[in-house]
Amino acid sequence: MSSDKSAKPRIVYQEFGSASQEQAFERPAQELPPKEQNLRVQASRKGRKGKTVTTISGFQVKPETLNALMKQLKAQCGAGGTIKDNEIEIQGDHAPKIQKILLDLGYKAKISGG
Repeated sequence: MSSDKSAKPRIVYQEFGSASQEQAFERPAQELPPKEQNLRVQASRKGRKGKTVTTISGFQVKPETLNALMKQLKAQCGAGGTIKDNEIEIQGDHAPKIQKILLDLGYKAKISGG
């Protein structure tokens, strides 16, 4: 046996196909145009130690598009944010501002919750 570190690790047992076939099971993301997407903008404090976070859900876009939109919303709100479970979370209560930005971009956005 050679001591070459760059060699592939030997697989002793594998139940289903090769590791390269794992990508075949991923669902392709459908990208709908903005006017066909119904988004919900909601300010929430649950499970966040009393801090308010504005969540935008209902996206049907590719991860790259979602990331670009999150970056734009963070810049226009002057706040931090992240993407979790295909939802954008922006720190702070920015629901009216985010709704206006999304409407200007052509999305159908509604403020949800009280």
